[in-house]
Amino acid sequence: MPARYRTGRIREDHGSAQITSQLRHSALRTAQHGRTNIYGDTSGAKETMGPAANVEEHACMGWGHGRGTLIVNSNPATICKMLWKSSTASAVALLASVVNGQIDGPLSPPFYPSPWAKSGTNGWQDAYQKAVEFVSQLTLLEKVNLTTGVGWEGQPCVGNTGDIPRLGFRGLCLQDSPLGVRDTDENSAFPAGMNAAATWSTRLMKSRGQAMGAEHAGKGIDAQLGPVAGPIGRVPEGGRNWEGFSPDPVLTGVAMAETIMGIQDSGVIATAKHYIGNEQEHYREAGPAPFAYSSNIDDVTMHELYLWPFADAVHAGVGSVMCSYNQINNSYGSQNSWTLNYLLKHELDFQGFIMSDWWAQHTGVASAIAGLDMTMAGDQNLASGNTYWGGSLTEAVLNGTIPQWRLDDMCVRIMSAYFKVGRDTARVPINFNSWNLDTFGYLHPEANEDYQQINWHTNVQANHAALIREIGGASTVLLKNTKKALPLKKPKSIAIIGEDAHDNPAGVNSCSDRGCDIGTLAMGWGSGTANFPYLISPVTAIKAQAAKDRTTVANVSNNYDYAAIAKAVTGAEVAIVFANADSGEDYITVDTNEGDRNNLTMWGDGDNLVRYVASLNPNTMLVLHTVGAVILEEHKHNPNITAILWAGLPGQESGNALTDVLYGSVNPQAKTVFTWGKSREDYGTDVIYSFSEDHPQLNFSEGIFIDYRHFDKYNIEPTYEFGYGLSYTTFEYSNLKITKLNPGPYQPTKGKTAAAPTFGTIDFNPEHAVFPEGFHQIFDYVYPYLESANISKTNPESWPAGYKDSSPQPLLGSGGSPGGNRQLRDNMYTVTADIKNTGPVNGVEIVQLYISLGGPNDAVRVLRGFDDIPLVAGETKTFSYDITRRDLSNWDTVAQDWVISPYKKTVYVGASSRDLKLVAVLP
Repeated sequence: MPARYRTGRIREDHGSAQITSQLRHSALRTAQHGRTNIYGDTSGAKETMGPAANVEEHACMGWGHGRGTLIVNSNPATICKMLWKSSTASAVALLASVVNGQIDGPLSPPFYPSPWAKSGTNGWQDAYQKAVEFVSQLTLLEKVNLTTGVGWEGQPCVGNTGDIPRLGFRGLCLQDSPLGVRDTDENSAFPAGMNAAATWSTRLMKSRGQAMGAEHAGKGIDAQLGPVAGPIGRVPEGGRNWEGFSPDPVLTGVAMAETIMGIQDSGVIATAKHYIGNEQEHYREAGPAPFAYSSNIDDVTMHELYLWPFADAVHAGVGSVMCSYNQINNSYGSQNSWTLNYLLKHELDFQGFIMSDWWAQHTGVASAIAGLDMTMAGDQNLASGNTYWGGSLTEAVLNGTIPQWRLDDMCVRIMSAYFKVGRDTARVPINFNSWNLDTFGYLHPEANEDYQQINWHTNVQANHAALIREIGGASTVLLKNTKKALPLKKPKSIAIIGEDAHDNPAGVNSCSDRGCDIGTLAMGWGSGTANFPYLISPVTAIKAQAAKDRTTVANVSNNYDYAAIAKAVTGAEVAIVFANADSGEDYITVDTNEGDRNNLTMWGDGDNLVRYVASLNPNTMLVLHTVGAVILEEHKHNPNITAILWAGLPGQESGNALTDVLYGSVNPQAKTVFTWGKSREDYGTDVIYSFSEDHPQLNFSEGIFIDYRHFDKYNIEPTYEFGYGLSYTTFEYSNLKITKLNPGPYQPTKGKTAAAPTFGTIDFNPEHAVFPEGFHQIFDYVYPYLESANISKTNPESWPAGYKDSSPQPLLGSGGSPGGNRQLRDNMYTVTADIKNTGPVNGVEIVQLYISLGGPNDAVRVLRGFDDIPLVAGETKTFSYDITRRDLSNWDTVAQDWVISPYKKTVYVGASSRDLKLVAVLP
C-alpha cells in the first residue's frame, strides 16, 4: 500500500528524498465530492450511483475485465464483449492458447459467479459458523459498513472499517507492515523478509511472524498487512523485492506459510500481498500513463511461479489477501474476475477475504462481482470522501444489481478470518494513532474533529530484540573468506570505513518511511517499514567488542574523505569497509531512484570506496547492506579483499548481529536467496523505466525462467549462485537414499458446492437507508447511507453472464481444498542423506534438494525442499525430505490441472543450486 502522499511528512533538511504530491492517478478519478457511479464513471454525467451504466463498456476500457488486442487486426471492443459474455469453458480454452510475450498482452478471461465461502472447509468450520451467526444479525447498512473502509485518516489505523455500534462491534483495524508495526512508537523493527528467507530456518521464519503478530495484537490491530509474495523478485532492481523473500517460489512459499502461521498464532489476521504480478514500481499506478502497467503472464508461468507461494499462503490458512495496483492480462487486480474468482477463490479454495490495496479499486459493481470483499482505504482517492462502495454499494443491493448472497459472502469471509485467529477473545483497545505520535490530537485529523488522547505509547517489544539479533546473525551470508580472515581473533587494530557503518546524524527515524540513504541501512523505504525504537550501528557494536579485546579502532564515515580514509586504513590489521544499496516504494524518490533501483551498483560511490581501501590494506573486508544483488565480480577476485559478507536489511540489532558473525560467536549459516550476476545483463529481465503507450505492457516473456532458472537455462556463470554461502566449518554429504511411496493415483476433485446462502433479511426500503435526520457527518468520512431514497434502476443488459447465479457450482478438479487439490500434497518419495560436520567448530548446514522435471520446457532444476541442520564438530545427522505430488508436477493448460509428465525425474541434494553433491534418478 502507499504512504501518506503528503509533502510535509518528508523532512526537507536532508535533501535526499522527494515524495510525489497526491496520488498520481487521481486525475483519472472523480475530483468532485459526493457519490459517483459505482462503475467508476468519472465523466460526472451521473451524480448518483447508477448501476444501469454499461459494465461491458467499462470492461473494454480497462475498468472491468480487460483491454488489449488478443488477435491481430481484430476489434478489441468486440473481443472484450465476446469474453464478457463467454462461458467458462471458452475462457479456459482461450487461456490455454496464450503465448508468452504476445504483442499487447492477452485478455484476462471472465469467471462468474464469485465463489462463496463453504461451511465444511478444513480449518475454517468453527470460524465460518461463528461468522454466519454474526452476519445473520446485521442490517444492510451494517453489512456495507463491514466491507467499506471509512477513508484516509478517518480512524486511528491506516485502514479502518466502519463500526457496528448496535452490536458493540468496533470496526476492523488494518495496519502495516511486513517487518513491524508501522506509524507507532514502542515497537520493534524486525529484519526484512529477504533476511528471514536467508536463514533458511522455518523455526526463525515462524518465530518472526509470531513476534510481529504479538506486537500488532498489543497495539489493538486486527490485521497485519503482510507478508509479501508479490513482488517475488522478477527483476533484481525491483523496489520492493526486499519486503518479500526470494525469487524462488518454493522458498517464498515456505516463508509465507511459516510467517502467516506465526502471525495468526498470535491472534492477528495475516495478509498475503500484493496479489499478483506486482513486479516493479514504475507505472504500477496510473499517472505517468493513463493506465497502470499490465503484467501479461501465461497460464503455466502463473501457476508454476507467481501463484505458487500464494497457494502455500492459502494452504496455511491465511485470513486475507491484498490485491495489487497493476493490471494482470489487462484487467486491474482489484476487479480481475479470473485472478480473484477463478484462481484464488475457486482453484485455491480461499476462504478468507480479499481487500484492495489502498485506492487500487477502480470500479464498484465490477470489483464486487469479480470477488473483492473489502475496499481500502474506502475513499476513491486520498481523503476525497468519494467512494465506489459505501452508500453506492447499499444502492446496488437495493436495486438488485448486487445479489444479497454476494454481500453476505463478503461479510462472512471477513468475519471468518476474524474468528479464525481468535480476535473475538483477544482484542485490546487501539492504543496508537497512525497520523500523529503525540499523546493528544484529533481522532479524525482530516476533519480536525474530536481532540482527545490518541496515543498511549504502549510498549509491545517484549524480548523481541534477542530474536531480531538471532535472525540478523543467521541471515548474514558469508560470500568470501580467504586466508581464514574470519572470524576475527582480537586484532590489534581495526579501521571501519563508510557511511553505512555509522549512525544517521539527524536521527534514526528522521526520514519519513525511511525515505533516505543516510547512515547504516537496516530497512528499505516505503509503507513496508516501521519506526526504529533504536538502531545499533556496526561501528557502535564493533567498538564495544574492540574495547573488550583492547583493539584500537579508527573510523571514517565520509565515503569521499580519502585523506582520512588513507590515514585510518594504512597499517591497520583489519580494514572493514561498508557499502549499501537501497530501494523502496514509488511514492518516494531517493537519489533519483523512483522506488526501483536505477542500477545494480553500490550507492555512495561504494565501488570506488572499496577499491581505494583495498588498494591500501591487504586485509580488507567488505560488508554489504543491500536490498538485493549488486555487481561484485571485481571485488570477489581482488586478493586484498579477504572477506565479503552480505548482511541485508537486519533491523534494529544490525550492528550486534553483524559483530556476532565477525567475531565468531555465531557461525554463519545463511545462504543467498537470489543470484549475484556478473553484470546487469546476465539476468535477462529488467525494470521498464518508460513507456510510450497509454497502456503499458509488461510481457513476462521469460516465463518461469527468472533468477537462477535463467542463469541455468542459458549456462551463465554467476558471481555467486542461488543458495550459496560459506561457514567457518566444513560439511560432508553421503549416503543418498530414495524410498518410493504408494499414495495411490491422483483424483481430480469432483462434485458441487451447495447453493449460495443468504444470512438474515434485508430491508429493501430505500427510505430506511438514507442518512438519519440531523446526522452529523465527519468531513471526508465514508458512510453506508444513501443521500436520497430515489435510487437508480438496474439494467440486466449490462450484466456479465452468470454473475448472479446462486445455484450449486461444480468444483474444480485442481481445487476443492485450501491451496488446491489436497492430493497434491501426497508424499510420493522419501529422500534421505547423511550430513557430517567435518570441521573444527559447531555449525549449521542448509541442505537443499532440487529436482529436474526433465521436460523440454522445464527449468534445468528447481528447488523443492531444504532444512537447516545444526551439527557439532564431528557429528553426523540425516537429512530427510518427502517429495510430494506437487513437487513433481507441471501445470497442464488444457486439463487445467497438475500432471506428472513422463520425463525422467532427477533429484539433487547439495549446498547450493550449483554445488550439488549427491544425485539420483527417481525410481
